[in-house]
Amino acid sequence: MHDRLDISMRANHVFFWILVIVALVFAAFASFSGDVFYLRLATEALILGGLALSIDILLGFTGLLSLGQALYFGIGAYVSALVLREEPSFWLAMGAAGVSVLLAGIAGGLIANRVRGVYFALITFGMAQVVAKVVYNSQELGASDGLIGIPVIEIPLGLITLSAGDPLGFFLLTLVIIALLYSVSAYLLGTPFGRIIIALKANEKRVPYLGYSTWAARMAAYVLAAVIAGLVGALYPMLRGFVSPELLFFATSGDALIMVIVGGAGTLAGAIWGAVILTMLKSVIGSWTEHHLIVIGLIFMSAILFMPKGIVGILKPFVERNLLRNSARQPKPEPERTVL
Repeated sequence: MHDRLDISMRANHVFFWILVIVALVFAAFASFSGDVFYLRLATEALILGGLALSIDILLGFTGLLSLGQALYFGIGAYVSALVLREEPSFWLAMGAAGVSVLLAGIAGGLIANRVRGVYFALITFGMAQVVAKVVYNSQELGASDGLIGIPVIEIPLGLITLSAGDPLGFFLLTLVIIALLYSVSAYLLGTPFGRIIIALKANEKRVPYLGYSTWAARMAAYVLAAVIAGLVGALYPMLRGFVSPELLFFATSGDALIMVIVGGAGTLAGAIWGAVILTMLKSVIGSWTEHHLIVIGLIFMSAILFMPKGIVGILKPFVERNLLRNSARQPKPEPERTVL
């Protein structure tokens, strides 16, 4: 028999695999029609979905509101761009970005985890703004223009080699990376370590009485979220061919936070769904009017007022009930009989 948390995580998986199926169908249709623009846009949506996933680990499961998650997204993007300009190697760029955000996440966690509540949100916001301004004023990093001229690289994957310039191939590669990051996050949250993190959001004061360190659990969650944001950030220059300081600013963190709220905080899959929906809406509405941000703001306010649990959060109870019924129908193993 599965407990409530197991059923909840299994429901999250249902929504994620629905997303994967929709993405594969979309990829097949876009490839058949030769629609390069929307393939690139969908790839960007998946990358932003990874950033939203990192925020959901903090906000939806740990109860920590980070307003500066773009810091690690931007660090991953800039490190990847710098490596690619010197040595066009996919694995070297991803490895360098991963190590960089791991160290940055540890340093940032040591600072941010000294406080709680709104002060945590403000410190994460402040750290991102400081680094963004440093990058913005550094000529070595392209200053306000950013880094341009990122080469189109070949990505060796064992038996096959993909090109970052191939819209379909890079979309599928990004989808696989997002699936791996989701799977690792879901696995960790389903372990005893993950239950400690979830307990922090429920009642942090009681966790020490169970013999666990709240500081260590928060630190681990913060570093995990930083690494995920940095790894998906490393994909950005491969997709767009440039990086700019705007990736580090609050607008990037704010957009990802809206994606989490609209999709459903605490669902993992909802963060990615929210990223896909809002990215596509921005593109479609932006083609109609230059005031698309007003529409996105109205959608955000409507989600808070009428769908506080997000799109996935509203649909999730129906899936959970079906999973509970299926679990109850499974025959229970008979107890072993002792032969005397």
